[in-house]
Amino acid sequence: MHAFIALVRKDLVLYFSNRRALLVSIAAPIVIAAFFGALFDSESSKRPLRILVAVVDQDVSEISKNVVVAMKSDASFDIQELGEPTALAMVKRGKVRASLVLPKGFGEQAARALFHSGNKPAVMVYYDPSQAMTLPVVRGLLTQHVMGSVSQAVFGGTLGGKLIDDARAGVNQSQRLSDGEKRDLLSLFDSAQHLQQRAAESSGAASVRLEIPFEAKEQEVTSGVNRKYNSYAHSFAGMGVQFILFMGIDLGVGVLLARRLGLWKRLRAAPLSRSMLLATLIVSGALIATILLLLIYAAAIAFFGVRIEGSIIGFFGIGITFALLTASFGLLVAALGKTPEATRALAIFVTLVMVMLGGAWVPSFIFPEWLQTVSLIVPTRWAVDGLDAMTWRGLGFDAALAPIGVMLAFSAVFAGLAVLRFDWDQ
Repeated sequence: MHAFIALVRKDLVLYFSNRRALLVSIAAPIVIAAFFGALFDSESSKRPLRILVAVVDQDVSEISKNVVVAMKSDASFDIQELGEPTALAMVKRGKVRASLVLPKGFGEQAARALFHSGNKPAVMVYYDPSQAMTLPVVRGLLTQHVMGSVSQAVFGGTLGGKLIDDARAGVNQSQRLSDGEKRDLLSLFDSAQHLQQRAAESSGAASVRLEIPFEAKEQEVTSGVNRKYNSYAHSFAGMGVQFILFMGIDLGVGVLLARRLGLWKRLRAAPLSRSMLLATLIVSGALIATILLLLIYAAAIAFFGVRIEGSIIGFFGIGITFALLTASFGLLVAALGKTPEATRALAIFVTLVMVMLGGAWVPSFIFPEWLQTVSLIVPTRWAVDGLDAMTWRGLGFDAALAPIGVMLAFSAVFAGLAVLRFDWDQ
């Protein structure tokens, strides 16, 4: 029995004596649980979404202007007034969630459509299919503000009298309406005019809800016309980034194991310079990461319909720079690590946080605004967004330049820190 207790005590002492491993074992579940709890807690869900939306007002009428003003004053929207080509480009690049196009004649047609279901103006809603869960919110808020602006104009403004008179004349001349239907509609117009008079007397606008005075035509913005969004493209980008980074951890831990086994001293005894030793680690790690990424996307293309719809050169450029980032990250792990066990746990924790903030698990657009900004300083965000841009978004090489530049900068920083902190004497 004493031997049994002694062996159990030995295992406990060994585990708790490794402070880094212990700290990671405690911190990792706390941080990740806090992240998801903050995203989905009830208080956060009650706060305004601040949905980025571009609005194209081609009508520039009193009603269309009022709709835009009402949307700008809504805490749920972050509105940008743009031209149609710019707005579509913003949606395609994932800079805004949707683009709303109010067509010419929108104001007059929408006002008339309050009284009958025909000839409704069509509002084009171009949306990012990877963020489609915001589409019902955009549609609902658009309907709310259009109804409010049109009702105010018709029942509280100078436009209403003319529209009601025109509608009354149209009803009287209609051959399709029965006498009873005509009487009901004319009675409705009389009531509307009474509402106008009362609104004018009280210096306010009556709020009347009739038919929805427009129709929304929704269209996904992908790499091209009739190209459907393939959700596997984003999934393979996120999971490819995550597990290739795990390979980088294995690269760094392998160096630590080589030190423990005395292999590092043998390498140092060979006629090789320090720079050559580190360069071989980076080159071999980058080659392995590149091969893994190509194999992952080969499976995505062969079995899941993923396609490189954008620049092929851009795709390979992003893949190669991410491979360099992975190799330099692995070298940094080796430089900062002490024991293989503690280093692996800490590096996995750091990788999970980077992948989590990079939008690989949960789309970054549902992050709080401050976290979306913070995530831009994480290299994985640029890797995932860059791969998305070259696959289903179908963007050109210019869209690959920023991700390539950012990842190269991170690679240089990681490699520089690794060289400075590398213990050559072990």
